[in-house]
Amino acid sequence: MRKSLLIVLGIIYAGALGTLTHAAPVPDAINTIFGKKAQELPASVYKYSWPRTDLSVTVGGKPIAPGLALGSWAAFAPYKQEGWVMGDLVLLQSEVGPVVEQLQAGGFEIMAIHNHLLDENPRVMYVHYMGEGDPTQLAKGLLAVLERTKTPLKAATRPVQTAQQSPPEWTSKVESALGRKGKLNGVVYAVSVPRADTDKVGDQVIPSAMGLETALNFQQIGDKVASTGDFVLIGSEVNPVVKTLQHEGIVVTAIHSHMLDDDPRLFFLHYWALGDPSEVGSGLKDALGHVNVKQQ
Repeated sequence: MRKSLLIVLGIIYAGALGTLTHAAPVPDAINTIFGKKAQELPASVYKYSWPRTDLSVTVGGKPIAPGLALGSWAAFAPYKQEGWVMGDLVLLQSEVGPVVEQLQAGGFEIMAIHNHLLDENPRVMYVHYMGEGDPTQLAKGLLAVLERTKTPLKAATRPVQTAQQSPPEWTSKVESALGRKGKLNGVVYAVSVPRADTDKVGDQVIPSAMGLETALNFQQIGDKVASTGDFVLIGSEVNPVVKTLQHEGIVVTAIHSHMLDDDPRLFFLHYWALGDPSEVGSGLKDALGHVNVKQQ
């Protein structure tokens, strides 16, 4: 009896190991396909980014850095016995049709097509997508999609820094007013704020690193700071956040979904702010007060 039980337990254990091994993404293989290394995030999420450095975009006549609002990305994670990928692509209007066609040919689902900005030139659109299956095949399919655009696929070479540089003063003002720390990536200061609750597709929890964290990006423009990004909200939070942003002089540029069948239903509110670093940070902090976010 004991021997039989040990055999059964051994089979279950081996099966579990096999499932875990099969479910894990294959970062080395995907790195090879994309020709770059993934950013490793919590919950076995591997993220790839392709900023549209080929575009010169202005908002209200003011130039914005690619890292502020022009970054295509893909996040891979384990899903069932294989994997899945979610992300969005930053596109010129002329690229939208060919990209949608290639996504569907590759078996990806189109989740949304919309704007994130207002008064930008040239016009920029965002296509959100999701795919599930073998991670390497998903990567190959996504590479074919990217090749239908003029997106630079290789990372730009960064200049060698000979000394540790202190963050510019305006980032400290933003951080102090916002009450949250971020990370300086080139000229863009990025702050991510995860929700305290979870979101699911069916019985699968979606890792927050797959685009479910409120993103607040900042860039210095003259003596002011521009900020854009999106708040990740449930329905009851949308209008309180809109009202607060309007009161603070921050423009709401879009409200929409990025997914089709998530539970609870999430909405993504995009905004644009331009002003004193402390005032912009303070206004965004007040808006976050209406959102169920993780406390630091």
